Amino acid sequence: MPQSSPSRYEAQKRRDWNTFGQYLRNHRPPLSLAQCSGAHVLEFLRYLDQFGKTKVHGPACPFFGHPNPPAPCPCPLRQAWGSLDALVGRLRAAYEENGGRPESNPFAARAVRLYLCEVREHQARARGVSYEKKKRRKPQQLPGPGDSSGLHGHAHQPPPPPPAGAAC
Repeated sequence: MPQSSPSRYEAQKRRDWNTFGQYLRNHRPPLSLAQCSGAHVLEFLRYLDQFGKTKVHGPACPFFGHPNPPAPCPCPLRQAWGSLDALVGRLRAAYEENGGRPESNPFAARAVRLYLCEVREHQARARGVSYEKKKRRKPQQLPGPGDSSGLHGHAHQPPPPPPAGAAC
């Protein structure tokens, strides 16, 4: 039976894994996967910034906070938050598929999640955009007998907490 070609996601995951493996081999001193920590993942993500295509304005830049600046500026190009977030997700999966134990996955380290949150917040401020999720409206329910849930039949309760391990 002929082998079907991998999906785009699987092909990208393999390329990302090979790139990370190359990074570990070129590291001084070279690192094995077992020696790799969240700190090494952060080092890798910062290394990738030099190949980024997203202009990230600094606080001193006159275009800081402007999503569409009217003129060029000397601010650096960086990896976009969404690209880093997707990359970490693919590498997190690839780590376990290549024999790594989930509890020692350096791509799942708290420091990596915090770094991604910081990058997201900084890039949002620099571009003057918000990454806030849009709130979905709940379908309106009619109050039942004896229901005193408040004005117009809506109970006002705080949203549930984010799931454990949520990025931000």
